[in-house]
Amino acid sequence: MNAIISASDLAGALAGANPPVLLDVRWQLSLATAAGEPPFDGRAAYGAGHLPGAVFVDLDRELASAPGGHGRHPLPDLAVFGAAMRRAGVSSGRPVVVYDGGLGWGAARAWWLLRWTGHPDVRVLDGGLPSWEGPLETSVPRPAEGDFVPVSGADGLLDADGAAALARSGVLLDARAGERYRGEVEPIDRVGGHIPGAVSAPTTENVGADGRFLPAGELGARFGELGVSPGVPVGVYCGSGVSGAHEVLALAVAGIPAALYVGSWSEWSSDPERPVAVGPDPR
Repeated sequence: MNAIISASDLAGALAGANPPVLLDVRWQLSLATAAGEPPFDGRAAYGAGHLPGAVFVDLDRELASAPGGHGRHPLPDLAVFGAAMRRAGVSSGRPVVVYDGGLGWGAARAWWLLRWTGHPDVRVLDGGLPSWEGPLETSVPRPAEGDFVPVSGADGLLDADGAAALARSGVLLDARAGERYRGEVEPIDRVGGHIPGAVSAPTTENVGADGRFLPAGELGARFGELGVSPGVPVGVYCGSGVSGAHEVLALAVAGIPAALYVGSWSEWSSDPERPVAVGPDPR
């Protein structure tokens, strides 16, 4: 099953016999609060217009637990996550399509969590809301309660030690901007740089100018140039496990399974005992 869906295919699915549940996960990493400005309000954006029938999901409160020692967006409490999904109408026997404002990061975080906790049929709207040419609505739907019960996945998740080991034994991709990987700037976390052995792979390079994913063949070639090859385990991290989920999604589009280090750099860099590499060289 493809991990993404086009707007035209989504329109067809919504008109079918078993239409997907729609989740709106509009979210942006905002540095505005540091300047005293209000952060991006995804719920307000949702209220101004969303896909018909879509339910808003709050990334910071329902797809993550409170910031702390495990990073800015640790794994959510599964009871909280499950309740949010059921409130949105998510059931195991019904497909789910997730979208956001176009960047793809928030939608990818929801996609990854649903897949990791056992939902069998989840896709991301390629290009997000800007790709949708149909009508929008402002009313808030009240779907019937779903039955999805999330269960922690056995695979696909890395902790700090696992990420460090994978950087030595496989391929660990750093999905942040190159200047943050090199340690030239660090606007959020305690220190700049990267996990020793990690390879710079900005997630922004997985999409075209329209925000849609590059074709699977092009993505496969890109990851091949970064050292990904058959049989070699792959992991991804970013700042706090959001844009990294988007890179895991890009890898899935290319047919490459990958694990996510959810704590990512926000967890790694908070521990002064963990080594930090700077510059363009992985080591």
